[in-house]
Amino acid sequence: MTKKGNFIEFMVKSNALIFGDFVAKSGRKTPYMINTGNFQTAKQIAILGEYYADCLNSNVDKSVNVLFGPAYKGIHLAVAASVALYNKYNRDISITFNRKEKKDHGEGGQIIGYIPQNNDRIAIIEDVITAGTAVRESINLLSNIADVKITNLIVSVDRLERGLSNKTTIQELNDDYGIQTNAIVTIEDILDYLHNREIDGKIVLDGIMKNTIEDHLNLHGVR
Repeated sequence: MTKKGNFIEFMVKSNALIFGDFVAKSGRKTPYMINTGNFQTAKQIAILGEYYADCLNSNVDKSVNVLFGPAYKGIHLAVAASVALYNKYNRDISITFNRKEKKDHGEGGQIIGYIPQNNDRIAIIEDVITAGTAVRESINLLSNIADVKITNLIVSVDRLERGLSNKTTIQELNDDYGIQTNAIVTIEDILDYLHNREIDGKIVLDGIMKNTIEDHLNLHGVR
């Protein structure tokens, strides 16, 4: 089994990759959902962190010194990735994340953990990329704190969908902000691997669901 295949099965068995009828944060209807909030045990989080750390170590320049995890799901992703990055590759990197709303008591503010400084180079750690709405919100937040450079976006799954134009979201983020995006797997990897494959004695992606996702990609994707 390939590393991508391992990750896809890991998502399915953890109920983090599910199929049905959903609405993404972008407002688009979607026949599948990536929910990293369903990784709930210490073992699952540790394994997930290693997948992110491998992707980070292969694709993110050593000059990147901060990981940002957008609230709420990005928080545990950034923490898990940073721990695995240190344990596996001896890379000690700062982590920061945000609150949904500013706190007006205690230490105050919207940022928890490391406070970004001028000239920091930051990688955003997210679960999935669709239209890029959450990523743009993160960029605006970080850019208002300090003169930082957001260099990378690491996600578990690239949905291969359009952003705000006829380009893919990844192309838009690169054009607008110079951000390089890397995904552990893409939706096409998922389709290729899972179609009619039994996992724990059950086929989770049959021909009907595969066609439904293909139709979704034809409508919202750039292929």
